[in-house]
Amino acid sequence: MTTPANRRSRNITEGVARAPNRSMYYAMGYQESDFGKPMIGVANGHSTITPCNSGLQRLADAAVDEIKQCGANPQIFGTPTISDGMAMGTEGMKYSLVSREVIADCVETCVGGQWMDGVLVIGGCDKNMPGGMMGMLRANVPAVYVYGGTILPGKYKGEDLNIVSVFEAVGQFSAGRMSEEDFCQIERRAIPGSGSCGGMYTANTMSSAFEALGMSLPFASTEANVEDPIVERTKAAARALVAAVKADLKPRDIVTKKSIENAIAVVMATGGSTNAVLHFLAIAHAAEVEWSIDDFERVRKKVPVICDLKPSGKYLAVDLHRAGGIPAVMKQLLDAGLLHGECMTITGKTVAENLADVPPLRTDQDVIRPIAKPMYEEGHLAILKGNLSPEGCVAKITGLKNPVITGPARVFDDEQSALAAIMAGKIKAGDVMVLRYLGPKGGPGMPEMLAPTGALIGQGLGESVGLITDGRFSGGTWGMVVGHVAPEAYAGGLIALVKEGDTITIDAHKLLLQLNVSDAEIAARRAAWKQPALRYTRGVLGKFAKNAVSASRGAVLDGD
Repeated sequence: MTTPANRRSRNITEGVARAPNRSMYYAMGYQESDFGKPMIGVANGHSTITPCNSGLQRLADAAVDEIKQCGANPQIFGTPTISDGMAMGTEGMKYSLVSREVIADCVETCVGGQWMDGVLVIGGCDKNMPGGMMGMLRANVPAVYVYGGTILPGKYKGEDLNIVSVFEAVGQFSAGRMSEEDFCQIERRAIPGSGSCGGMYTANTMSSAFEALGMSLPFASTEANVEDPIVERTKAAARALVAAVKADLKPRDIVTKKSIENAIAVVMATGGSTNAVLHFLAIAHAAEVEWSIDDFERVRKKVPVICDLKPSGKYLAVDLHRAGGIPAVMKQLLDAGLLHGECMTITGKTVAENLADVPPLRTDQDVIRPIAKPMYEEGHLAILKGNLSPEGCVAKITGLKNPVITGPARVFDDEQSALAAIMAGKIKAGDVMVLRYLGPKGGPGMPEMLAPTGALIGQGLGESVGLITDGRFSGGTWGMVVGHVAPEAYAGGLIALVKEGDTITIDAHKLLLQLNVSDAEIAARRAAWKQPALRYTRGVLGKFAKNAVSASRGAVLDGD
């Protein structure tokens, strides 16, 4: 079998290329014997930008040491990150989704440009996961994903805190429902150290999905960053990768339509983030797997929610880990016939083989429910359609007493004015907020809306006010919210034609998002509508705005 190492060996030992290629390696301390060893990339997302990534260096160091111990040569390169939590509600949030593409490009570029035999990607914050996975799939050399780990909860007055606690406290404080002292203490104590946001928010959703996908090791997706077992798990991932290089087991051998179904089944079972829809559309595109927005609805209808996790539940990812982790969830799904057990994984074993020794569900915990007694009979991420979103949009429908609302539209063309209206008490129960021109092109970059949704919940309006947007939501968002509305406003979607006071219906039972205006009136408004100028025309935001496809197709930049 001809492997990348065989091909590189010929490249650097034959003809005129030999001397300059070898000289560059000798400059880095390589010996003659090193040229027959696999070259393994280590894509290191460490940075001090965010606590999600500030604890990654020791994992990268552990991976490098283990790769050497396995007789391979590690080649380290960096990937950037944007802190969603820090950028939320600011212009910086527009760079978040853009960073997914930048990270994917970094991985693909370094692996391809340096002709690596394999790559281990280490990441923490939300876009590190899909970006790294997309790059791995594009390059398609043996690869493994190492998640940097979740954060431990903060504590105040006997209660667990996390990043969403702060955003909700803003709404409580502004509504006079919280003292200034409590507000300040929550702000100071919510994030106690390194690791990614603690609930089943986007980072933990994607890490859990990657474990189910077969691209991370079992138990690796819910460990805490600051606890020592994660270092040993990283070493095990490095060993698995070197073995995969020798076996020529590549990402596209693992990431198939069936394995993506497994990943989405786990997203549904754990109550994961709406962002999983956008990111798995992009991941499937990178893998050249046929997967559409309607496939999420197909999986949702057969997979119950069996985990009681934040944002709408009680527990954090560390609690899930202590209760048995994702393998305990997957074992239940497999036994119920809801997983494809034959799918191959990076361990070299199938899903069923990996789960064979997982013990029965523990009875001394209630983080994971028995599948016969789920929290909800069907999954929580519903794909709604209707005249407002003929291409589909995403609603998180569990945890609501009545996921149906018809109310007057309150229209905003940016997030900041919407947040100001909430804070000023201008949004009332029964309203349906419309936040538009925030899509892939219009935003650009589909900024997340945790600030306004957190403020609504803090003011006690989470279940009585609807909010629809062509932008995105944080994984920490819950409530009567609908995102990824497509076509987006900038592209002339009907959301662009909504006027203040129009009535809008959100009906999760009927999977409907509808503007209750006559066809004749809509036609008149469309004839008068003019596409606005792009907000950015240069740099990464300009490139994203010009090239991104619809959210219903993953907002990728290399779509047809």
